[in-house]
Amino acid sequence: MEPIAPGSYIPTDYLPALLLMVAAAAFAAVSIAAGNIFRLRRPYREKLLPYESGNPAVGEPRDRFSIKFYITAMLFVVFDVEAVFLYPWALVYGKIGLYALVEMILFIIILAIGYVYAWKKEAFRWD
Repeated sequence: MEPIAPGSYIPTDYLPALLLMVAAAAFAAVSIAAGNIFRLRRPYREKLLPYESGNPAVGEPRDRFSIKFYITAMLFVVFDVEAVFLYPWALVYGKIGLYALVEMILFIIILAIGYVYAWKKEAFRWD
């Protein structure tokens, strides 16, 4: 095999991925442009209001939210991200064996303690 001179190597293995990214970007650009050109523009007062799940807006948009909103969001993120760790562990469990089982049991126990703590602090109440 002949040595490759610096600067002369072209990674052709990545060419399909590059073509796919270019095609995806072109499709996105064409779709957005077509939407801007062909969509109907009939604005009226109700249509221009911010969407609030079908409910009329209450209060000003710059009002402060209760800390419960943020606590609930953080708890969701924490438990959701931790649950994501279980999937790859389950996929490779056969290869890593008993040690991984003990580690995952400890992980779930720590999660359960955090869940019980949040429950006792009434972080899940929505009053």
